[in-house]
Parts: sequence; structure tokens; C-alpha cells
Amino acid sequence: MRLDTTDRQLINLYQRELPVCERPYEEMSRQLGIAEEEVIERLQSLQDSQVLSRVGPVFEHSRAGASLLAAVAVPEEQLDLVAARVNRAPGVNHNYAREHIYNLWFVMTAPDEDTLDDRLDELEHQLRLPMLRLPMVEGYHIDLGFDIDWEALP
Repeated sequence: MRLDTTDRQLINLYQRELPVCERPYEEMSRQLGIAEEEVIERLQSLQDSQVLSRVGPVFEHSRAGASLLAAVAVPEEQLDLVAARVNRAPGVNHNYAREHIYNLWFVMTAPDEDTLDDRLDELEHQLRLPMLRLPMVEGYHIDLGFDIDWEALP
């Protein structure tokens, strides 16, 4: 996919500073001088072509409730089935396979610690598999924005 100037501006301007307001795409459209619908269409096209993997905010989870990284030791032949079950659990926002005895990892969120514990207990009971609960000890901010040298790209 060839990116035009507007696509590049979308990526450069908003990978760190997505407007926090009721209509962020409308605000972006004003700043870029294009229609709100075009902003949405361009972002969707960038996602569809896998130039962008995600469009949306990143929250400070400790201010928004409770969360925890968990890992499950899943027999290899059951990995897809268990991953699908984990994905259906309330508060799971992603999971991924790892090369380890605990080979399925996921993050679960909840409005508070008690709800989080209840959800994890219920999921562990349903799976009937050993689960590690790995609470965050210390948080680190990782800037996932990239300074892109568009001239250096083909």
C-alpha cells in the first residue's frame, strides 16, 4: 500500500496525541483539513492493510480498575480450544501462546480487585488447568510511538 501525505500525517500526528474529546475523528479532520468520514475511512484502510494494528487510546489500567497477567499450562492439543474459552471470559483483552510450560498468557481486567479475583477463580474452575497469577509489581511506561523517516522508505 502506498501512503499519501494525508496517511503519513495521520500516522505521525496521532500515534501519540489522539484527541481526547467526544468526537476525536472530527477534531482530527479539522486539523488535517479533510472530512471526518475520510479520517475514519483512511484509518480503517490503514488497519485493513496492516499498516496500523490498532487505533485507540491506551489507558493507565491502575486508574481504571484492576488487571492482572495470568498464564495457563495447556496441553498442546487443547491450546486453540482453551484460548477460545479464555477469550470469551469477561475482561480478557488479549491472549497469546508462549514457549513455556505455562504456554497461554492473557491479561484480564475488572472494575476492582474482588471482581478480578472472582473472574479468575471462575475461569480457572472452568478450565481445570493450573493458572499463574502475576500481579504487576512495578509499572513502566513504554513509548510505542515511532519517529518515521518517510524519505528513507521505499
